[in-house]
Amino acid sequence: MLRGIFGVTALYMFFTTLQNIPLASAVTLQYLSPVFTAVIAIFLLKEKVRPPQWFFFFLAFFGVAIMKGFDQRMDWIYFFLGIGSAFFAGLAYNSIRKVKDTDHPVVVVMYFPMIATPIMGIWSYFNWVMPGGWDWLWILLLGLFTQAGQIFMTKALQAEEANKVASLKYLGTVYALLYGYLFFDEGFQWISLMGMSLVLLGVVLNIRYKTLKAEA
Repeated sequence: MLRGIFGVTALYMFFTTLQNIPLASAVTLQYLSPVFTAVIAIFLLKEKVRPPQWFFFFLAFFGVAIMKGFDQRMDWIYFFLGIGSAFFAGLAYNSIRKVKDTDHPVVVVMYFPMIATPIMGIWSYFNWVMPGGWDWLWILLLGLFTQAGQIFMTKALQAEEANKVASLKYLGTVYALLYGYLFFDEGFQWISLMGMSLVLLGVVLNIRYKTLKAEA
């Protein structure tokens, strides 16, 4: 149930940022979740974070600071909503990891819509806008792709350490840059791109370090 509550909160914040700041910025902020996942896992799962990893986390947050400081399209409220989304996503990932020995992945995935539907159903009742035309197709595809992604992510999180699996999500920033440029005509200053690169560098170095330690 906590996985569902945390997941709904994270997604609501994420979707809000998607509608109000550039696509790649919203995705990059949300992909701080591996950092929060690793830190929360210290207390919830008793997983260790070694000194070099703290430096990698600092790189990621420094990159976020550069992004905010030089992208005037990013309002403070959506900036913090993006970070909040990453934090609650980290809580959700750790919740999945916590029940790895007791719950099947499909069960964990099913709890998400079981909790999300009543919460967001009530919310939508007061803010409903009827879809039309091609909107129905996009909404259907959104549901199908999300469900497939949830199942794959849950299986991965139950098979491997939470902070290592969550780190693979950094690829989304690359996709977001490409889609934002191709479909939404979004461009970025070089300094903002450097900030995104630092976020990715911190996350990638963290997963690489964990992999090398595991092999050693």
